[in-house]
Amino acid sequence: MKFPANFAVTLTSGAFLRPLLSVRTLHEIQHLLATEGVVGRRDHPKLVGTIERLVRHGSLRAVLPGVYAEPGTCDSIRTRIQAVMNWDRDAVLVGAVAAWVSFWPEIRVSGITCSLKHQRRPQPGYEFTRRQIPSELVVSRQGLRYTCPALTALDLCEAMGGDAIDQALRTRATTLGELDRALVLTGGRKGNRTKRQLLLDSRAEPWSKAERLLHHLLRAAGVTGWKANRPVVLDDSTFYVDVMFRKLKLAIEIDGRLYHTGAEVFERDRWRQNLLILNGWCVLRFTWTMIEEQPEKVVAMVREAIRMLSNLKGSKS
Repeated sequence: MKFPANFAVTLTSGAFLRPLLSVRTLHEIQHLLATEGVVGRRDHPKLVGTIERLVRHGSLRAVLPGVYAEPGTCDSIRTRIQAVMNWDRDAVLVGAVAAWVSFWPEIRVSGITCSLKHQRRPQPGYEFTRRQIPSELVVSRQGLRYTCPALTALDLCEAMGGDAIDQALRTRATTLGELDRALVLTGGRKGNRTKRQLLLDSRAEPWSKAERLLHHLLRAAGVTGWKANRPVVLDDSTFYVDVMFRKLKLAIEIDGRLYHTGAEVFERDRWRQNLLILNGWCVLRFTWTMIEEQPEKVVAMVREAIRMLSNLKGSKS
């Protein structure tokens, strides 16, 4: 933090100890900003005079009433989160920002959404709601309070459908059991019927929208005997296959838009496919477009692969 030049000068003419006190308070503020990101008037009443002078000079800026940070950091997500935690000890982060701090660092956070116990005036960059959240669904960690991944994923269903559930399951941030429990504990909330259906569609633990749709197609077609995202060990490496029929050694890989992008992922997928084939697996690959626009062909191809591999297995027995 850059302090004003000669800031530690005597504040009252002839006062000998004031310069030492100013230097000490400056160092204390500097330490608070380095460790906590913000400094609050309420927690440090002895620093109020120094804080006010730094604000007038432009070295500090208010993020929330009575909570300050360096101007260059005030608009960052992290600083705004730290500010609201300092401003209201009962605040609980919800929605996208709760996902950002727990299991989804890539999610877009446009504002800091919080649940508060008491009514507060609106603040720029924040959205406050009053909501009863069961204590067992609140995580308190490293000075932050936020809804657990299970409840966070359910909260995001209204805006994102099943994508948040898929992300939480894919990152192992939660389980289907925890999602079911969170839904039970927040019964009566708007949209719970839709969330319940999404959880039903998640029973095979899809990791993407494309996987969720393929699972739905397979169930609707009466295709059984498959598992999703199960590990296969090949050449001392563990791979997760999107959909597998283990007894038939049939693997279905899905090239979705969200998770199967990037050169590194592309290369890894090809190595995995080669290893599967060399170890006797039949591999089918489908894209999101194929699954969405030509579902009948996708199901027909899966059925044909099952028939072919079943006959092959029967001829060997």
